[in-house]
Amino acid sequence: MSSHIQAFVAVTDNDWHTFLRSRGELDEVNFWRPTATTPTRLPVGTPWFFKAKAPVNAIVGGGFFAHYSSMPISVAWDAFGEKNGAHDFRTFEKALLRLRREPAGGDPLARQNPIIGCVILSSPFFLEPADYVRVPDDWRDQIVSGKTYDLTTSAGAELWAAVQGRLAAGLALGGRPPPPPFSPAVGAPRIMIPRLGQGGFRFAVVDAYAKRCAVTGERTLPAIEAAHIRPFSAVQRHEITNGIALRSDIHRLFDQGYVTIDADYRFRVSRAIRDEFENGRDYYALHERSIRLPERQNDHPDQQSLEWHGATLYRGD
Repeated sequence: MSSHIQAFVAVTDNDWHTFLRSRGELDEVNFWRPTATTPTRLPVGTPWFFKAKAPVNAIVGGGFFAHYSSMPISVAWDAFGEKNGAHDFRTFEKALLRLRREPAGGDPLARQNPIIGCVILSSPFFLEPADYVRVPDDWRDQIVSGKTYDLTTSAGAELWAAVQGRLAAGLALGGRPPPPPFSPAVGAPRIMIPRLGQGGFRFAVVDAYAKRCAVTGERTLPAIEAAHIRPFSAVQRHEITNGIALRSDIHRLFDQGYVTIDADYRFRVSRAIRDEFENGRDYYALHERSIRLPERQNDHPDQQSLEWHGATLYRGD
């Protein structure tokens, strides 16, 4: 593993960071981009610093990279709400129009529901204005998106030391200081894995399943949700292996035990649907169907959790 730990300094809209700073403690934010860009190749856990535009021109906060996705603006709002940096959807929409430099007249976004790039950041923090950090000396005003810095050498090391100093002194808004980006305790430094919030969990799970319902193959994104196998209240963590992408109606039935997925990844439908509602023909047609699994084996549903769901919540065949 390389000893070089990188951070990304991202050009940041002033309205976005000012609004989120006013929200207090947040577990995650959507550092969205006006178009669906090439996904970031930086490792999960990479520090991501907010470099405010003129007239501020300083590092005003940051977070830790958790996930990248491309999603319609309506789905991004549904998943993150105010964590997109706006108090309502209309304001969010206007910000997108402004950054795309499209005329506001005619309301084109209302018709198009465009795809945006969503950089999900965990453990965000926002510095007090008096404690903003100056940008590195090699920063150039011509930089449009951002720049990567090596935190173990020269300008990057100075930047990280300055930010860490602010956090250690308790000079950041947004709750408790985030964890350090790497642990030097044993061997080479390594990036720490951030905790996903609810919105990040939804996007990470839906992306793992190629934006499809695992059971039906449905691809209408507003109808696709990330179902927890074990309830979040029981595990207190959002993990991809504890999630399955399901169509919203099947998600509700799964949560209530009318359907389950067994450890062999087969969909099962309880007789309780017929007994209680005298219906369910469309669901029974799916009984014993093998679900679509994520491409990465590490993202497959945890089989012990599936067994727990079948034994604890499922109402029986």
